[in-house]
Amino acid sequence: MESANKNNGDVNVVDHMNQHWESMRQFLHSQTTGGWQKCWEEDRTPWDLGHVTPVIQHLVQTDALPKGRILIPGCGRGYDVIAMASSQRNVVGLDLSEAAITKAKKLAASSANANSTTFIVDDFFTWQPNEPFELIFYYTFFCAIDPKTRPAWASRMAELLKPDGELLILMFPISDHVCGPPYKVSVSDYEEVLAPFGFKAISITENEHAIEFRKGYEKLGRWKRTSN
Repeated sequence: MESANKNNGDVNVVDHMNQHWESMRQFLHSQTTGGWQKCWEEDRTPWDLGHVTPVIQHLVQTDALPKGRILIPGCGRGYDVIAMASSQRNVVGLDLSEAAITKAKKLAASSANANSTTFIVDDFFTWQPNEPFELIFYYTFFCAIDPKTRPAWASRMAELLKPDGELLILMFPISDHVCGPPYKVSVSDYEEVLAPFGFKAISITENEHAIEFRKGYEKLGRWKRTSN
């Protein structure tokens, strides 16, 4: 596993996460059901950047994303859904939280590409779309689910992507912390669960566009589904 390093000013990203996420963790662990929904209802959402993910903005501006149908599970307020949507890209934002999707729909209503966005309240692990996708983008979703469910996550990727479809992942937090969510991740964590379903990494790079305190703890991975 990749070791955690220090960011600018010797501020450790794990300490930063713990400071900003601990109250949310306590809140989640205190709920018997509907914890994520209540986080959105009460604005306990430290994972929400409040704007488009910078690397997504960069990929859109440089025309480095495939055309067609795109899925963003755990889309939250939908910033990235709206940013990716165009006349050539229909983007579906999926989230378990009705409160999050309500916020996303309100935000998208004023977008020039609103007709190319769809927001759905459903469970990623059971939702059945009408057709598969050319691209799926993940950010703070894999790190939010129980690590024991990661093989099931990979299985869903194979079901939801078209043959030769692409999985675009911002891997965060790459660290050695023990608490969660967010649970620690590593490149090998992804490869271990994706490889059995025919996924092959085509590039894994440092995310040069990461927000300041996440720099050095985040990689951008692109996988192709090479077999059924």
